[in-house]
Amino acid sequence: MALSIINSIVSWILKKRIHQIELFIKYPHDVQNELLMNLIQRAKYTEIGKKYDFSSIFTYEQFAERVSVAAYEDVETLIERSRKGENNIYWPEPIKYFAKSSGTTNAKSKFIPVSADALENCHYKAGKDMLCLYLNNNEESQLFTGKSLRLGGSKQLYEDNNTIFGDLSAILIDNLPLWAELGSTPSNKISLMNEWNEKMQAIVKETKNENVTSLLGVPSWLLVLLNNVLQDTDKNNLLELWPNAEVYFHGGISFEPYREQYKKMFPKDSFRFYENYNASEGFFAIQDRNDADDMLLMLDYGIFYEFIPMDTFATSNQKIVSLAGVEMNKSYAVVITTNAGLWRYLIGDTVRFTSLNPYRIKITGRTKHYINVFGEELMIENTDKALAKTAEEFKLDVIEYTVAPVFMKDKEKGAHEWMIEFKKNPDDLTSFVKRLDENIQAINSDYEAKRYNNMTLNQLVLNVAKPNLFHLWLSKKDKLGGQNKIPRLSNDRSYLEQLKELNN
Repeated sequence: MALSIINSIVSWILKKRIHQIELFIKYPHDVQNELLMNLIQRAKYTEIGKKYDFSSIFTYEQFAERVSVAAYEDVETLIERSRKGENNIYWPEPIKYFAKSSGTTNAKSKFIPVSADALENCHYKAGKDMLCLYLNNNEESQLFTGKSLRLGGSKQLYEDNNTIFGDLSAILIDNLPLWAELGSTPSNKISLMNEWNEKMQAIVKETKNENVTSLLGVPSWLLVLLNNVLQDTDKNNLLELWPNAEVYFHGGISFEPYREQYKKMFPKDSFRFYENYNASEGFFAIQDRNDADDMLLMLDYGIFYEFIPMDTFATSNQKIVSLAGVEMNKSYAVVITTNAGLWRYLIGDTVRFTSLNPYRIKITGRTKHYINVFGEELMIENTDKALAKTAEEFKLDVIEYTVAPVFMKDKEKGAHEWMIEFKKNPDDLTSFVKRLDENIQAINSDYEAKRYNNMTLNQLVLNVAKPNLFHLWLSKKDKLGGQNKIPRLSNDRSYLEQLKELNN
């Protein structure tokens, strides 16, 4: 009875936010413009603020004219300075936390600043809104009669200078208010463990006896944990263990390859799946309706949005529009200005608007070819560099290659499957595969993490192409010629399956 009363009170408090959400839905451009001006005013005495003379910027047009769009490589030096303890460079308050994210061309990992303002008014605000929107759509929910199962990463101190870096999830868990920690499982101590195998065993041991009503985490990582729970408890599905489980909040990577596996784990029609669009740089969108396949763009989290139409992206005619200028069903690269000091920052994601009133989006991919089925964010720069290094070590010449994911199935781990055409095939294929895999790990820290002890990804699989395979494939598609390129990386298997069929 007491838990039911607590559930009702907490639900009532959270749902009070609906009125504010309705306000930014009604006045999206006013909210966004006021937010931008506030960010500019707050940062006018920072190094960046003085460089662009923020004190004399009073309109979006002035801001867009003065401040250039930036990628991570453009601001890496500034971020490194603040990681080493310098303040007031791009944001007026000291930055203590940095979210470690996937690598770029020039660096193995990115370190994204997370200000106290971003923690409170973006990430935690979004966490509460995620619950608010779910509860608003599911009046009978008993979410707070049990606990939320969450899966977090780890963090480390940087150069003993009081700045901390790690997975965003670890930073969030480390700063959770007491009420949120009490409603979560496993404990913070276990959530923040560094050693993955020990952490996995500890989480299984602690959570299998809890009353889990919701789950939160990246689909690929959480799937590994849940399979371990099933194995340990000898249950057929997770509702036998957690009969009151009612929702899984997911994000970070595409859910589609995992959806059917999760449905088998939670086999009841009323079990909900809610998608969120969150990243190290900020929390951007939340699914606001049951069974929807798009998300509401959240406009009052201290993030100002701009968009580059992908048909102009990285061309001499590149255009940048504010929210007021977007169109339906068109792919855009996302540019953000944030309350952590990222100014017109290109995050690398692409989205498509499914609705303009309110603004709802779907994630459509990345600005570059990549594989991110398991959260590894493998870029062409990574595979090019790793393959070149391995070929050099084995004194081989590579003609063409492409890579696709091997999706998880039942309890089988995922992997990356390669098709490589060599000028002369390796004498020792096993050693070549092992070394290529190691070189990718050395270049991409997220791939390395997923490969650790084969927890999420198995070693890559290699198909050796027969001579002229890629030429033949292009020929069949009537795409021979200098302007037609082999797709190096893909998030689906269509290219690879066509090549394998030809190869056989």
